[in-house]
Amino acid sequence: MRDVDHDGFDLRTMLVGDDPPHDGGYPDPAPRFGFFTDTTVCIGCKACEVACKEWNHVPDDGLVFTGMSYDNTQGLSADTWRHVAFIEQPAPRPVADLGMPSFTKPGGGDGERSEFRWLMSSDVCKHCTHAACLDVCPTGALFRTEFGTVVVQEDICNGCGYCVPACPFGVIDQREGDGRAWKCTLCYDRLGVGQEPACAKACPTDSIQFGELAELRERAAARVERLHEAGVTDARLYGHDPDDGVGGAGAFFLLLDEPEVYGLPPDPVVTTRDLPAMWKHAGVAAAALLAGLAAAFLGGP
Repeated sequence: MRDVDHDGFDLRTMLVGDDPPHDGGYPDPAPRFGFFTDTTVCIGCKACEVACKEWNHVPDDGLVFTGMSYDNTQGLSADTWRHVAFIEQPAPRPVADLGMPSFTKPGGGDGERSEFRWLMSSDVCKHCTHAACLDVCPTGALFRTEFGTVVVQEDICNGCGYCVPACPFGVIDQREGDGRAWKCTLCYDRLGVGQEPACAKACPTDSIQFGELAELRERAAARVERLHEAGVTDARLYGHDPDDGVGGAGAFFLLLDEPEVYGLPPDPVVTTRDLPAMWKHAGVAAAALLAGLAAAFLGGP
């Protein structure tokens, strides 16, 4: 009899995904898990933000007025591990026809009304396959878990900040007054006992879907195909491709516009990709310098 918890997935009976980033040193790694965020069904309720803060004891953001629609957090930070963006724009006709989130508002001086929509999207750490933050951490505070996710150990972080500029998505941040780096852990403690992350558990529309990454990619591709057949030709996936600049993300998205509209880089690249070549050139230069010094010493009077 299988041992399945109330959250609906069983770590011991699922197969290892096709493309784990590496085994992380684990002799028997678990499947690679992640998030698929379908922005077409996000209603901007921010339940994910609240659940993340409550479960992980993340401090509040000050609750200041940002001037960014109904967004009171602005972006990911050390104190915001989940961020729901509200992007207001004119609604393409197929979206309005399909009954997807669109609204009317007063138009020009003639009193006409025009269609517009909010592109709502819950952003989070991408848990990259090739994670530059992990590469540059000098203390081992950042590590790859047995689930393929990337986690910061706050008790080991020395606050050097090297990981902050290394992240191509601008996810990691240092907490004011603390100095250490903080970000989404994909609720590592919950995964360890067979529970889904708090944000996915709280999402009322299943915009945030959690599971084995390989299965999520198949589900996302089918969803995009259905949207295209329904006339929503702008639907596209972001972060799902294992051949992209970060080797594919552990948290990827279905978008209705270009990534830049959502504040996402169009072509993210792991910032440490040139390190091997740089070390190789440095080694050659060092060897040449040593050879020159040896020749000068041996050939001297």
